[in-house]
Amino acid sequence: MRAAGVVEHLFRHSAGQMIATLARTLGPARLDLAEEAVADALEQALRTWPHTGVPDNPRGWLFRAARNRALDLLRRERALRAKLPALADLDLSGEPDTGDAELAMMLLCCHPELPQASQVALTLKTVGGLGVGEIAAALLARPATIAQRLTRAKRWLRENDHVLELPPTGSIETRVDSVLAVLYLLFNEGYDPSAGDVAVRGELCGEAIRLGRLLLADRRTDLPRARALVALMLLQASRLPARTDEAGDVLLLDEQDRARWDRTLIAEGTRIFAVACTGPELSAYHVEAAIALCHAASGADGTDWQRVLGLYDQLVALRPSPVTRLNRAIALAMANGPAAGIAELQLIETEDELAGYPPLPAALGALWLRAGRLDRAADYYRRALALPGPEPRHRFLRRRLAACTRPDS
Repeated sequence: MRAAGVVEHLFRHSAGQMIATLARTLGPARLDLAEEAVADALEQALRTWPHTGVPDNPRGWLFRAARNRALDLLRRERALRAKLPALADLDLSGEPDTGDAELAMMLLCCHPELPQASQVALTLKTVGGLGVGEIAAALLARPATIAQRLTRAKRWLRENDHVLELPPTGSIETRVDSVLAVLYLLFNEGYDPSAGDVAVRGELCGEAIRLGRLLLADRRTDLPRARALVALMLLQASRLPARTDEAGDVLLLDEQDRARWDRTLIAEGTRIFAVACTGPELSAYHVEAAIALCHAASGADGTDWQRVLGLYDQLVALRPSPVTRLNRAIALAMANGPAAGIAELQLIETEDELAGYPPLPAALGALWLRAGRLDRAADYYRRALALPGPEPRHRFLRRRLAACTRPDS
């Protein structure tokens, strides 16, 4: 792998770990300094590795570079010089153990005194490694709004003297719910990117799964709904090898080669989901994992769409969001025909929540195409193409629009 590719991989998989480790020593109030040190270390790697070669332990190299950069920055700030010995004594000789620090960082970012929107943005930025634009797209918000949320959240961290440790047991569960919401968004941004020139960002999916496993590794955060979410992500990730064609374009579920689905991930997801279902708790993540399992367990005859539709009815009751209703309408169309799905989607179309949401006109285009109304399908595909989105999605929509002009489509 080229040096730039190694750095990008490490940025996605290790930046949050390095920031959490430094913030534990410096204090969360100096999160900006920790982020600056890590960013500088990554920039240093991009400058030097193409000439010197990738080191034998690139992750350890980056940790040491970030630590050394933090030392340089600390020496300039008189008020923080007392932390120099602790930072200098960080043991980075081997593979750094950052699990506790990352878990504590996730839970701190989801502190109840922060507004929920700020919790999500701060966690996605600090632990998930997403940029402001990526967070804005994932949250259906403007980049300026996300930047303001991050600024306010970091100001709150500076003004409140918190230690980067796990909170008391009694306050953990509510914070876990916020962490789960963040991991759900992080995974979805990898599974269906909102911007860029790739159809799938597997490294984001893998990072969401890794962080989810951190929750399961600690008995205080190993909750049934956390297990259900990890199971859901594993089951969805099992389809990633078949989700794009050789050109990197998206393949729909009925176009995928199911032999390419990762059976190891399906088995692990099924096992974790079974454990998640041993108690009385039923969360939206449980229902979504059950839907994913319907697809994973389907045979040559395909998915049992009537079963999926029944599960979506449960999901709408648990999470009555416009996006959930959109997905239920698609399942309804698969189970009962395109006319039923079109009727549901046209009701959603009259509401404001999904204005400018590309999957809505794209779904209507697909259902009108199935119904044989090529003119209506073409109109909706044009609407979807007029909205911002990643290039692979636009290529897919252009192909579908072209199909609307062919008599044999």
